[in-house]
Amino acid sequence: MKTPFVTKEQLDAICTQYATPFHLYDEKGIRENARKLKQAFAWNDGFKEYFAVKATPNPTILRILQQEGCGMDCSSYTELLMSDKCGFAGTDIMFSSNDTPAEDFCLAAKLGATINLDDITHIDFLKETIGTLPKRISCRFNPGGKFAIANTIMDNPGDAKYGMTRPQMVEAFKKLQEYGVEEFGIHAFLASNTVTNDYYPTLAKILFETAAALKNETGAHITFINLSGGIGIPYTPDKQPNDILVIGEGVRKAYEDVLIPAGMGDVAIYTELGRFMLAPYGHLVTKAIHEKHTHKEYIGVDACAVNLMRPAMYGAYHHITVMGKENEPEDHVYDITGSLCENNDKFAIDRNLPKIDMGDILVIHDTGAHGFAMGYNYNGKLKSSEILLREDGSTKIIRRAETPEDYFATLDGYWDVSL
Repeated sequence: MKTPFVTKEQLDAICTQYATPFHLYDEKGIRENARKLKQAFAWNDGFKEYFAVKATPNPTILRILQQEGCGMDCSSYTELLMSDKCGFAGTDIMFSSNDTPAEDFCLAAKLGATINLDDITHIDFLKETIGTLPKRISCRFNPGGKFAIANTIMDNPGDAKYGMTRPQMVEAFKKLQEYGVEEFGIHAFLASNTVTNDYYPTLAKILFETAAALKNETGAHITFINLSGGIGIPYTPDKQPNDILVIGEGVRKAYEDVLIPAGMGDVAIYTELGRFMLAPYGHLVTKAIHEKHTHKEYIGVDACAVNLMRPAMYGAYHHITVMGKENEPEDHVYDITGSLCENNDKFAIDRNLPKIDMGDILVIHDTGAHGFAMGYNYNGKLKSSEILLREDGSTKIIRRAETPEDYFATLDGYWDVSL
């Protein structure tokens, strides 16, 4: 059973201040989780979490994580700009991109970010773009083949568009040394949303063995290994959450088994988690506004896939709590729908829930990452507000809802509804 981080009484009061739908974030939960991650890797002196900005690109959230010692992982020009405006600079920014435009590389270099190259052809592209390469650079590795632990959103590594092959990693390190690079990092992203304590330790062993071999083959000074993301959350209530302390201990064992004997005991461990850091600490709050009784039973809410597209895009499960009815029998079967002109605009299909009455407030769980961030404007729908539930129980609007004026603001020239 999933329990909201906010009570019905709290939410009723919040809904008098802010119109539904809105995304609500739990500051207390975010901070506690960031501290637990840091504790799990305290054995590594250089450890740093680079939060994946793409998961929840809100400056207030980024500053909270900054206060907890996190850096930022950026994948685009705009994410770099946002991180810069929030006060991140230099090695506090990791730039992990693919199919990267020249202007993105230019800004990353200007900010002193650690650039993580996705492909061997990007080496010369980067040199042509910025001239002298930075002294510190990273390369993304893709081992190919299958990865048995991962049966999640990402494809198998061999089918994924990210990263370099093993021979390309050797060639890349040698070429980068010729271009004056002195410090190297290794990065890999093999899976998304794994709910197992074994993923990171298994990945770490692969990367540690690769790093030791690359050091021997190229002489490169490898200073950090970035385990990337992939640690997931249990979206369904029947699964147990990952234990980050157990995961950290598993990585430590692999570190001691592989890197220390290889004389690489000074290598820093980085992570770039998004979903694990934020997803459980966000709710999409929405109101039941229509019911429909045809071939199925439908409840229409005032949110739609614009506010949360994961169910429509992946068929992803998000748990739903009908506030105030947590202890009532789940003896009704509903499709919970939004209002888009697409039949996949459903937050739940054939879901057992308590009887829902018009005006009931529904909490859609685990939307703190890849929730608001994946929004769009199909059907002219406008993005909702984002609200922070502070540690003291007060609330703060950290992004206002879009208006029609925002939607029309990018139109070229004079716009007249009468035309």
